[in-house]
Amino acid sequence: MRQKSSKLFLLTMVATALLLVQSVSASAPLTIVSLGNLGGPTSNAQGINDRGQVVGSSGLPSDPTQTSHAFLWQKGRMIDLGTLGDNYSSAAAINERGQVVGLSLGKQGYRAFLLENGKMTDLGTLGGQTSNAYAINDRGQVVGSSETAKGVEHAFLWENGKMKNLGTLGGSSSIAFGLNARGQVVGISYTASGMQHAFLWKNGRMIDLGTLGGPSSNALAVNARGQIVGYSETASGDTYATLWQDGKVKDLGTLGGPFSQAKAINDQGQIVGYSDNGKGGLRAFLWQKGVITDLGKLPKGNNSMALAINARGQIAGWSDDGSSLEQAVLWTNEVPKRTH
Repeated sequence: MRQKSSKLFLLTMVATALLLVQSVSASAPLTIVSLGNLGGPTSNAQGINDRGQVVGSSGLPSDPTQTSHAFLWQKGRMIDLGTLGDNYSSAAAINERGQVVGLSLGKQGYRAFLLENGKMTDLGTLGGQTSNAYAINDRGQVVGSSETAKGVEHAFLWENGKMKNLGTLGGSSSIAFGLNARGQVVGISYTASGMQHAFLWKNGRMIDLGTLGGPSSNALAVNARGQIVGYSETASGDTYATLWQDGKVKDLGTLGGPFSQAKAINDQGQIVGYSDNGKGGLRAFLWQKGVITDLGKLPKGNNSMALAINARGQIAGWSDDGSSLEQAVLWTNEVPKRTH
């Protein structure tokens, strides 16, 4: 999540507004499309931008260690994004400028990376050995977590070549999972009492978002309107997909079982995630206007998860193929044509 210039930022906002007008309607049927892989047995889609570009990770052919490489999928084709020098990388998010962030193994160990113009760059750490990037906005700001010099994990905000320590809610560690165009950051942190709570970081201050009555919660994404999603434990011990909005904590329900998580939200307030379906399986869901809908799975699969959604209502995630192997998928009403 980096910024280039005020002009570029305004152009990005105009483009996003146009896409919102043209977005998928609530009643439009979605088709699940398998995105393939890089030759290995599994793949997993983690992020999508409004242009329909998808990123994630995939296994490689003839790889005895079953490691993976980050990929970019566009126009029906999956492209290997490489690594920081070793045999592992995974892409977590992509912005409208095509900048990609994630985690890769290199000479310095596991590090957060930024990929732009075909070059993968190590974003460094907060003084420790490892770091991981989870999200990027159209200004080029990146969030994630890093080991500090004291050996604990802290949330960071990276911009203009510098990594800033966002601190904690009073406890030992924190992780930042999402941010919006305004630079507001969300994630999870230990509190002074040892609980793990969702947080919102804005204006230099980390705010405890609270829970659904249980001991823990986690915030995973925030949109431009400041709506935050994730999950929280209830007083009864169940874990439900959660929406934080206007100072209130809302339970989004499940598909029939005792468990659900919200993973992403677009600027229209459409929310995706996954839920126990009460029948022994996990299912990707779309929540909108108070209704939670099962997005289905691949024809021979048993489980699915939705992990990202763009302004057009296209959803990225994975479904197993009936043999317990994850396959990257896209839920869309714009079925793509493969290019060679």
